[in-house]
Amino acid sequence: MIAPTLRAIILMLAGVPVLLAVAILAPALWALGLVWVGVVGALMLADGALGARLRKFSHHIHAPAMVYIQDSDPLPVTVSFEKGPLPSRVELRLDVGDKIEPLPLHRLHGWEGRAHTATYTITPKRRGLAELKMLWARWTGPLGLVQKRAQVRLNMEIPIVPNVRWVKDEAVRLYSRDAEFGIKTQIDRGDGSEFDALREFTSGMDRRAIDWKHSARHRHLLAKEFRTERNHNIIFAFDTGRLMSEPIDGVPKIDRAINAALLLSFVSLRAGDKTVFYSFDARPGLTSGQMHGTRAYPRLQELAAKFDYSSAEANYTLALSELASRLDRRSLIILFTDFVDTISAELMLENVRRLADRHLILFASFQDRALGSLAEVYPEEPGDVARAVIADTLLQERELVLLKLQRLGAQVIEARPEHFGADLVSRYIEIKRREMI
Repeated sequence: MIAPTLRAIILMLAGVPVLLAVAILAPALWALGLVWVGVVGALMLADGALGARLRKFSHHIHAPAMVYIQDSDPLPVTVSFEKGPLPSRVELRLDVGDKIEPLPLHRLHGWEGRAHTATYTITPKRRGLAELKMLWARWTGPLGLVQKRAQVRLNMEIPIVPNVRWVKDEAVRLYSRDAEFGIKTQIDRGDGSEFDALREFTSGMDRRAIDWKHSARHRHLLAKEFRTERNHNIIFAFDTGRLMSEPIDGVPKIDRAINAALLLSFVSLRAGDKTVFYSFDARPGLTSGQMHGTRAYPRLQELAAKFDYSSAEANYTLALSELASRLDRRSLIILFTDFVDTISAELMLENVRRLADRHLILFASFQDRALGSLAEVYPEEPGDVARAVIADTLLQERELVLLKLQRLGAQVIEARPEHFGADLVSRYIEIKRREMI
């Protein structure tokens, strides 16, 4: 598309007063107006001919294979002109849809081999498929009278997935911290309760492992060896409803829960346990089936990226009943959900009670910073007092629901977002150590 610039319009309008004066004082010289218009038009044509051509414009977008929620990634965009003159400046704008933060206007100056690369920084706002819809490029001719616009429809998609980059870094940190002191995360032999074998007692072994009855029978010291229990079922149940889709510190709660779950699933798969991902809102959603072995981790990551946000309320009766019907052995069920008061939590408590009769429930939720800050704010006016009283009442109701969960036999984690993943892994290791599954 070719259009006149503001300079061309001003230049055309600058001759209007002179033409009016000629038309009034010397009407016979009215043809001078056509001369002025022709001169300006000729300059615009010359500017368009001397400037960079639209047909020679080309682009290339180096889109990443995927981007991670709660992180930023570079997006290089290269524009070039195959032949002909080069513009002194090119303005670029990229339409990235509603799942990525809007990108600013980019101005390119200077050329290297008839090409220039602009590097955008894309920050996703939510999971899903981000769309690169349109690319607009704009430049002017050497006289600045004509503006040329290139409009390119991209139709490119970039998956926005849970932040496994953080998960990998955190997992490496946890394992490297243990390896620094020579400690294994879970010892295969000698640290469980399931009998494995008898062996001759040697120095350095735990004296409490000596089997005195068999030692007396064989007339030398024998010690029992135990192996760590494996092959437990770890169920990650995600509430993707309205409350979990709300943001906390700019990131939806469900995304933070998925990041923590991926960290724990990496640890549990490495420890030999079976892992299942299950989502629900008003109805049961996606499920992964039983996964085992570290090779299954990418499949869990792929499934977690498909968990969609929902504005519906969570139906605990339907979702947890469906989940219970699929389990044929005692399992650790980690329930990622949230509630606002005791009334909305009644159905959740009733269904958790039914599951707790056979399974171990770990209730995982985030601390409500907004309520905490309202309850602790220093009152300066009557409205502050009212808000503090209401917030404190809601916090007490929340504490009451958590106490009821503990009385039902459920484990409870309520942590800040930055500590959520580490607290979840620590509680899992404690449950394994205490053999509660």
